[in-house]
Amino acid sequence: LDPHVTGLHLYDIRGAPGVAADVSHIDTASEVKGFAADQLDQALKGVEVVVIPAGVPRKPGMTRDDLFNTNASIVRDLAAAIARVAPEAHIAVISNPVNSTVPIVAETLRKAGVFDPRRVFGITSLDVVRSARFLGEITNTDPKESVVTVVGGHSGATIVPLLSQSPFGKSITGEAYAKLVHRIQFGGDEVVKAKDGAGSATLSMAYAGARFTNALLRGLSGEQGVITPTFVRSPLFESQGIDFFSSNVELGPDGVKEILPIGPLSAEEEKLLAACLPDLKKNIEKGKAFVA
Repeated sequence: LDPHVTGLHLYDIRGAPGVAADVSHIDTASEVKGFAADQLDQALKGVEVVVIPAGVPRKPGMTRDDLFNTNASIVRDLAAAIARVAPEAHIAVISNPVNSTVPIVAETLRKAGVFDPRRVFGITSLDVVRSARFLGEITNTDPKESVVTVVGGHSGATIVPLLSQSPFGKSITGEAYAKLVHRIQFGGDEVVKAKDGAGSATLSMAYAGARFTNALLRGLSGEQGVITPTFVRSPLFESQGIDFFSSNVELGPDGVKEILPIGPLSAEEEKLLAACLPDLKKNIEKGKAFVA
């Protein structure tokens, strides 16, 4: 449905040609093609943006880290193919655990000599979407008004919502604040539990993924002032050995145009950030070690 998409290539280990045939009947001015398991190189040929949601979903009791063993190798192999066939593509990673899979993609590209930090993104938009929704419910406002910047990473305690920077968020205090932060950090668990072992967030994640990809495409097309949080190679906490971090990023014709500072934090947010950083560092190192 995105007017910026002129061609859509769908690839999976099974079923992609059928899904492509189905999607290709939607009345938009774009070409849709589906590729079978042995056609990865053809699927990647000439693409400008690759979105990776591949892998296994979470089941009850699983953390995003538990997904690591299966999803890490899938993401590494896809990154190696992108390096070979479409080295200048912009890569947006949904596959969890994002805190580890994004460094896996970066290291795989680096080994192939084609890593450009402006072109690799972890999609953290679902945290932003949830924050606006949950804050809107509490304050009785339209989520379009109750937008929250979310920084850090994309799992549990590494998710740091900057509620103090939202006119609606800064009014939330005490137990209500603690509950809201917990719900933003662990909102995925609600879905996993409600689906009773049959999967995790897919429809809300598809929406969030499409929303980020739209922002990226708008930036690539030259639109000015496109800003969204995303998990990228970042200088913000590099001095502490954390070289990937999610914060507001301005997107442009080359991908990352500018990484914006996180701005003033409340005392509670300082605590959340302090809890985030050691976990995030471990997650990033785990991803890098997988490729080493």
